[in-house]
Amino acid sequence: MNARRNLKIALVTVLFLFGMNLQARAGSIVGWGDQVVGVDLSKGFVKIAAGGWYSLALKADGSIAAWGLNGDGSCNIPSPNAGFIAIAAGGSHSLGLKADGSIVAWGSNWESQYNIPSPNTGFIAIAAGEYHSLGLRADGSIAGWGNNRDGQCNIPSPNTGFVGIAAGWTHSIGLKADGSIVAWGDNRDAQCNIPSPNTGFVAIAAGGYYSVCLKEDGSIVAWGHNYFGQCDVPAPNSGFVAIAAGASHNLGIKEDGSIIAWGDNDSRQCDVPSPNTGFVAIAAGWWHSLGLKADGSIVGWGDNSFGECNVSSPNSGFVGIAGGEFHSLCLKDDGSIVAWGENGGGECDVPSPNTGFVAIAAGGYHSLGLKEDASIVAWGDNYYGECNIPSPNSDFIAIAAGHLHSLGLKEDGSVVAWGANYSGQCNIPSPNCGFVAIAAGENHSLGLKDDGSIVAWGWNDYGQCSIPASNTGFVAISAGEYHSMCLKDDGSVVAWGDNRYGQCNVPSPNSGFVAIAGGLYHSLSLKDDGSIVAWGENQFGQCDIPSANTGFVAIAAGGFHSLALKESGPQIRVVNKRRLGRTVFEYDCTASFENLWGFAVRNLQLEMVQGSGNMTIIDPVVEFGDAELETRGRVMSTDTCTFRADRSKPIDPSEIVWKVRCEKVITGQQMELTVAGVEPSRSASIYSDSMVEEQSDFADLSSFAVQWLWTGTAGGIDEDTIPDGTVNLADFAEFAQHWKTNP
Repeated sequence: MNARRNLKIALVTVLFLFGMNLQARAGSIVGWGDQVVGVDLSKGFVKIAAGGWYSLALKADGSIAAWGLNGDGSCNIPSPNAGFIAIAAGGSHSLGLKADGSIVAWGSNWESQYNIPSPNTGFIAIAAGEYHSLGLRADGSIAGWGNNRDGQCNIPSPNTGFVGIAAGWTHSIGLKADGSIVAWGDNRDAQCNIPSPNTGFVAIAAGGYYSVCLKEDGSIVAWGHNYFGQCDVPAPNSGFVAIAAGASHNLGIKEDGSIIAWGDNDSRQCDVPSPNTGFVAIAAGWWHSLGLKADGSIVGWGDNSFGECNVSSPNSGFVGIAGGEFHSLCLKDDGSIVAWGENGGGECDVPSPNTGFVAIAAGGYHSLGLKEDASIVAWGDNYYGECNIPSPNSDFIAIAAGHLHSLGLKEDGSVVAWGANYSGQCNIPSPNCGFVAIAAGENHSLGLKDDGSIVAWGWNDYGQCSIPASNTGFVAISAGEYHSMCLKDDGSVVAWGDNRYGQCNVPSPNSGFVAIAGGLYHSLSLKDDGSIVAWGENQFGQCDIPSANTGFVAIAAGGFHSLALKESGPQIRVVNKRRLGRTVFEYDCTASFENLWGFAVRNLQLEMVQGSGNMTIIDPVVEFGDAELETRGRVMSTDTCTFRADRSKPIDPSEIVWKVRCEKVITGQQMELTVAGVEPSRSASIYSDSMVEEQSDFADLSSFAVQWLWTGTAGGIDEDTIPDGTVNLADFAEFAQHWKTNP
């Protein structure tokens, strides 16, 4: 039975601990192409902006992060991605304001919405509408450009004294220094008719066809289109400090840091996630919402048809991925499925109970999940019966989803097919036995036999079912829309069928591959060093692998987007710490390793090849001995690695790079995987008044400080949960000891 399981990709899970409390993670999701997901939103952000179906966020270092729909390049920030102080997101175009007062624009330019007027200098604020843009200059004047069919770029005279700007779909708003508002452009819903008295305004926002403004007394005034009640501010209308307007919904931050949302809620864009506290900024997209927390993290909710709300947090614990035509599925290590993307057929609505899944497959507009009891669950569009699993629904060990048809592999090596069959894609050739893997394309199907040969059936107009000679030695298969891919046992890839975009032209060197994935018109392959190679159509950047291209353990190709699973990074535990100077410490560390490969390994070794900027590597290698490690087995190192760190500066685990080396037991093949560290989540800060009160006895305080200084822990508290620079531990211990003896 194990021989018939799908190929499993290596997934290294080695826990790297600097005295911090971390949860072991299977892997995180990275997505690129026309749907960008997997952006780390956990910290460091200072501003947010929400566009039509995508999102922007400004980091404290002046760089911009983007995620969601990228069909027009609205998430492709131009280089250099630095020096930004403000951001704005329109329908499908983006604006960034530089510290030098210039504006950078990218994304859709159908209406010349990013043709910034000259001179491109002296700007202090920006705003983006559906297809037009606004810029506020330091002299109080406004510049408008882009779509002007409703006069939304014709700033009324006198064009002076403005201190704020906002852009709706087809109208614009300007806030004057005297607290009055000016509005212009489309007025079919009276969105430009400012209610009286037009005074005392301190902030403005423009929705689809309506306007929202904040008064100095903390109340909100809204007018214009009100079909969804977006102009009916909930009571009590007081205590607001910030506002944001979407297509037909609004957000407001209260003085206590909570968010109030109202208006259209069809995509749950008004359902603020719990805990609803600690928010300092808000942004409303057309049908999604963003909130920025005081800790620099971002929360997103509402429509996620293109990943505009990103992967559900936390982006960890994923063990499987699948890319549909316009949607994506991810399998968690707890057996649940996370889905996002186009949901017109319900393909992202995972049926309840969402538990016990062991495999996933994403089709054109439907989805499949394999349960641990060997049954299949199907959901989404069912026009051709692609979700009607034939009886008996049992004994399945693998699944595949085509455009409008589905395949299931039985434990006995037979294939079951259902759904659309207009090209014979469900007519399994005889003899229907001996299959160990399956794949489904637009309207053709592939099956891998246990003798390493491939069988193909269905539509063959592009030759996608014409297997090249010699048909032997294959170990994995994948089907694109009209092309087919196979992986050989020598690590090479063979591709055939539709090649209009070069999706069958495997780049050189064609070797060292361990996994393959075929998309609509592009192809992906995973190397044994954890890097990804992509080729074929690249109109939406689906072949532009994000940096750093390392540490990947699984791949999936959708219609115009790509997905990859990244391992969680190396993890070690500090077992001994020596103080060499006031802030310089030397650490001895052991490591644990879980073998998530589908094969046994031996002669395991872990080497730290790059440290954080404040680290000096003394002994980089951790040996695990020559014992064989079976799949799912875990081993603790028989050795330690040693490094030195200046703790006056923060250790950045994301900069640490490792090499994992081992040998396959069966073949003796030497393997090497590069693993890039990831930023671990810190536990809550313990530097508080309650901690000082609990340590009120100075004898205990001295013991606490010395223990903390030399071992890194005291009473379960870890040294590195305290931000560097908060307290100098050496001075703290000396102070406590002095007070103890000389009160």
